Amino acid sequence: MIAALGILTGVHVVISLIAIIAGLAVVLGMVRAKPLDTWNPLFLLMSAATGVTGFMFPAHKLTPAHILGILLLATLGIASFALYRRRLAGGWARTYAISVVIALYFNVFVLVVQSFEKVPSLRALAPTQTETPFKAVQLVVLISFILIGILTSKYFRGQKAAQSAFPGPS
Repeated sequence: MIAALGILTGVHVVISLIAIIAGLAVVLGMVRAKPLDTWNPLFLLMSAATGVTGFMFPAHKLTPAHILGILLLATLGIASFALYRRRLAGGWARTYAISVVIALYFNVFVLVVQSFEKVPSLRALAPTQTETPFKAVQLVVLISFILIGILTSKYFRGQKAAQSAFPGPS
């Protein structure tokens, strides 16, 4: 049981890091108004896998991690619907951009939480995660993602991106 939990943890961490790296590439592409590429499905898939594998850890009650996982999966559902069903037409491009940024924020939020929990020097700064250093980092991350969300919703143009993601006649 302990070995399986260790394997699950390792897989979950690797998937999460891949999702974050892919998400950063997707968001950078949106801010630069570049067409969607292979980073996009990788981000959606790895973020969904992160959410799903998070539910595999033993728990006896609903935790904040579960709630965040539910929010992540719902946000990814909206992003996927906007991209694959609505093909980013009209307001769906902005919906997609904002959903991707929110999903990436959830992944980075958890990265910060886990970093303060697992990295000894960070844990020493905020052992209960109620201390000022932890709150300050989370505030900086939140403000950064709000700004990123504004930039992506301003510069991302869905039709151009959708045409590259879905070649051929519409």
